[in-house]
Amino acid sequence: MAKAFSRNDRVSEQIRRELADLLMFEVKDPRVHMVTLTDVEVAGDMAHAKVFYTAAKNSKGLQEGLEKAAGFLRSQLGKRMMLRTMPQLHFVYDESIDRGMHMDKLINQAVSEPAVPEPAAPDTAQE
Repeated sequence: MAKAFSRNDRVSEQIRRELADLLMFEVKDPRVHMVTLTDVEVAGDMAHAKVFYTAAKNSKGLQEGLEKAAGFLRSQLGKRMMLRTMPQLHFVYDESIDRGMHMDKLINQAVSEPAVPEPAAPDTAQE
């Protein structure tokens, strides 16, 4: 039986979709480009939302640009979504993709290295 999505899950997904659209078409800040939103976690009281993002090139300017645009993004979300309270947006860099790429690199290195043969044990049964 399929699990029913909670209201928080639905709101989180809608915020993610709307923010992705706003970042692509409405935000003019040159620091904020080529951003991928990976997840949004909305608090139970809908007062705060963590917006997880990743980018091809993470820079301090990108984080600052997102934080500067947070008020504009929140007001635009308020116009697009029918919520009594629009959550405060907190942007968090999602390191899971970087960690996954690092693990993949380590696995590929381990697989490509030639196997080192085990040293032969000395024969203890001498007669």
